[in-house]
Parts: sequence; structure tokens; C-alpha cells
Amino acid sequence: KISKDLRKSYLKEVLIFGIFRPMIFIFSTLGTITLFYFAAKEMASGRMSIGQLMGYSLYLGNFFRPIEQLADQYNILQGAFASAEKIIDVLETKPEIVDAEDAIELETFSGHIEFRNVWFQYIQDEWVLKDVSFEVKPNETIAFVGATGSGKTTILSLIVRNYDIQAGEILVDGIDIRKIKQSSLRKHVGQMLQDVFLFNATIKENITLFDDSIDIEEVKKAAEYVGANEFIERLSDGYDHVVLERGNNFSAGQRQLISFARAILYNPNLMILDEATANIDSETEVLIQESLVKVMNISTTIVVAHRLSTIQHSDKIIVMSDGEIIERGNHFDLLRQKGHYYQLYELQFEHQEKNL
Repeated sequence: KISKDLRKSYLKEVLIFGIFRPMIFIFSTLGTITLFYFAAKEMASGRMSIGQLMGYSLYLGNFFRPIEQLADQYNILQGAFASAEKIIDVLETKPEIVDAEDAIELETFSGHIEFRNVWFQYIQDEWVLKDVSFEVKPNETIAFVGATGSGKTTILSLIVRNYDIQAGEILVDGIDIRKIKQSSLRKHVGQMLQDVFLFNATIKENITLFDDSIDIEEVKKAAEYVGANEFIERLSDGYDHVVLERGNNFSAGQRQLISFARAILYNPNLMILDEATANIDSETEVLIQESLVKVMNISTTIVVAHRLSTIQHSDKIIVMSDGEIIERGNHFDLLRQKGHYYQLYELQFEHQEKNL
């Protein structure tokens, strides 16, 4: 349907442009012909000079030139109108997830999370999570592994209540997540994702998310904590250095370090990492791993990773497949089981040996 609508709109655009542009050309040409026709008569009778003819010709050109430019910009204008329509649609969109009238503030959060028989689907009758149950205790580190589409990232989205589940319960410190105000829950959570978004602003503003109440010393402390201070302080403007949209003037590793500093600035009780080290260099990965060890000692940490080397020291590893938990335990327990996790580990280890 979308392809048909796009094709229909494109053909309509081509048709209008195909009529409008030639019409402007025809009128412009007719105007020029008419001018020279009458000018020839006037000049023959001596009532018009060559200079006057040139003047009228310039006036005529100045009249039609803006119209021709408008025709040339038609495609751009159409794109602008379409973008404006989309922006208006977004601004008028009502949130699907809203707080209950009796929702409470989560003043304190120990980091205890529990999933009880959770079922979830994005599309009717296509279950992404099937009867998922697990518990994360305060200051515990838990990792999720599995193939793409197994439901790992969906679990992270449900923890911060980006979506509501269809069945089961998600408990935060023993309270149903739907009874907690979203803003009060999320202020306790720090997130570090694979795709980092940085704004076209200073490094300081990107770390503080434009919160002017945060002192520069706090920003420096957070950057130093994750090892980002070294490359930031080498910049001519330091923390006032302007970041291009999406951080295009920094490497993937540098963008991730800025994101990490942003995540730990508010001392979150729960730290979520979704493939945070997937696209970075080995040196930056070491910095992040060292910082994570410190974070894991003071907060609950939930990690999604394909690199098993980054999660070996987790308190608990949960293996997902097709929306279900198929194995759980620590690294050594899962290796002894010689199940799905063992096979993943063997494949990665074999791949690393071949690359050496």
C-alpha cells in the first residue's frame, strides 16, 4: 500500500511539473515574440529606440525569471510541504503509554526487577516474548544473549516501559510497573545503546542533555569516570567543543564514551547496556569495560551483548531463543551444560582463533 501511494504521489508530482514548467516557457516565449512584434512597428515609425527595446526586454525577463525559478523549485517545495505534514502529525500524536490516574512516584529504587510470566507482542498474534520469567536482584549484573530477534532488546524496552505487556507482571521493587509514573522510573535508569545520538551542541550540553543546573565539575567527573576526559581535554575547546549532528566529527568509540558519561552523570540505580560495545575499537572497549566494573559494584546492571567476552563476569546469563528463555546460569554453569550458550561460545572462540 505504501509503495502504491508513493508511486501515485510521484506520478501526480511529475504530471503537475510537466504541465506547469512548459506553460511558463510558452508564456515567456509568447511574451518575447509579442514584444518584438510591436517593437518592430514602433522602431519603424521612429517612436522607439534600440535602448528602449533592450529595457523592455530586460523588464520582461525580470518578470518571468522568478516564475521560472519557482517552477524549478517545485520539487523542493513539495518535499517541504510533505515534511511539514509529517512534523505536524508527530506533534499531534498522542502517547500510547500513559500514567494511571493513581500512579505513584518512585522516590527510591534499589534496582530489584522481576518479570513474572510476561507475554508481549508488537503485532497481533505474533508473540515476541512467551511466558518470560526472571529476577534481577539489587546490584546484580545480568546479561541476555541470543540470536537477533530473540527478544533481548524488547525486554530492555519493557523495563523502562516503552510498551505495555499483554499478560504477566513486571515488578519494580515489588510494585507493578504500570502503577509507577514513567518519569519517576526513568530518572533512576541510565541507558547506553548501540546507536548513539548526539545533538548539534557542545560536549557539555550533550552530556547534561541541556540541563544548565549541572555544574561543569560534575560533567568532568563523569567524563573522567568513563575515561572520556582524555580525548575531550585534547580538543581546543574542551567541553565547549561543538558536536556535529549525530556526532559525525567523532569516532564511534568517542561517541560511545560521551554517551556513557551521559548515562552515569545522574548516578542511576539501574544501568542498561544494549550492544554498547558492538561497533567500537578494542582500546575504547577496554575503557568501557573498566568503567563498567566500577558501575556494576554500585548499581544493578542489565546487558545485551553478542560478544560473550564482555559478559563472562555477569552474575547471571540468560539465553533467549524465539522469545523464550532456554538456558540460564553464570558463564561456567552454562559452559558445563554444553547447550546453546556453549555452542555460541565455541563459535566465537573458533572465529577469534582464525583471525589471529
